[in-house]
Amino acid sequence: MKANEYKELKGLRKESLRDNMTDIEVALTNIGEIATRDIAREEHPQGLKENLKVAKRGGGVAKGARDLYEKETKKSAISKDNALNYQYVNEQQKIESKVNE
Repeated sequence: MKANEYKELKGLRKESLRDNMTDIEVALTNIGEIATRDIAREEHPQGLKENLKVAKRGGGVAKGARDLYEKETKKSAISKDNALNYQYVNEQQKIESKVNE
């Protein structure tokens, strides 16, 4: 899932996606990033195409970890829940209610 799709799933506007991830979501993201970094250090990819291949492989490591987590826990690693639980307020409605008080 792309970052903008993930933010939409969680109902985020401008907030940090990582700040609103659950513990398992952050852990899986870290696994993918670390695997990608370690593969790149070993193989020294050059150019966009080679780096994209390395990034996909790193993401594959995270997907394997996600699949195993979901199989063993019998629950999804992806959640609509936000760690910070923002509540959006309609500013115009807030102003009007203060005027009417």
